[in-house]
Amino acid sequence: MLPRLRQLGAFVRRGISTAGPIPESARIPGNYLSNIGKQYIKLPPSVTVSQSPKAISVAGPLGTTDVPHPPFVKFHYLDPQTLAVTVEKPAVKKQRAIWGLTRTLIANAVTGMSEGFSTPLNFVGVGYRAAMEEDPRGKRPGFTGQRLIMKLGFSHDVYVPVPDHIQCEVVTPTKIMLGCTDKQKMGLFAAQLRSWRKPEPYKGKVSARE
Repeated sequence: MLPRLRQLGAFVRRGISTAGPIPESARIPGNYLSNIGKQYIKLPPSVTVSQSPKAISVAGPLGTTDVPHPPFVKFHYLDPQTLAVTVEKPAVKKQRAIWGLTRTLIANAVTGMSEGFSTPLNFVGVGYRAAMEEDPRGKRPGFTGQRLIMKLGFSHDVYVPVPDHIQCEVVTPTKIMLGCTDKQKMGLFAAQLRSWRKPEPYKGKVSARE
């Protein structure tokens, strides 16, 4: 299993409204609520959050990341470890859409910087298997210097260099575990691997299921 760092450190808030109830001016009528945006974000003690005019910065044991947001998105603390996201004009459809998206991106950043994301990939097929080796081309910018070798029923092996933001562990010859602090980047790399053998009836595949 990929290692996870313990949650350490203290909570810090800078540039965001002080803790307490959401101001009346920021309260959203029920018929204009975003189902995702209205959900509060719980902050672990290991995470620090700060805001600039165009982005909110999330820092934790695994690093720091910035989540850009438009000026109509606002942030309020209900208590030192509970963050609420609102928008200026929830009746505007575009603002409601951005509201939910921004809340999701911030929540993902909090999880990514505190404990990271991981997903398994299983190789299902006769002779399908995977292994890791040093990339003979050496370490290049943006890559770890290792590559994944996949046997997927072709007449040749498939070689995929591992990006430097991805952790790749071969658990068994037919199962690998991917880890990353960015959920989207991990999903894109997993999709790249699965694309070599898309699910087909009666044929092998690379599956993201446990």
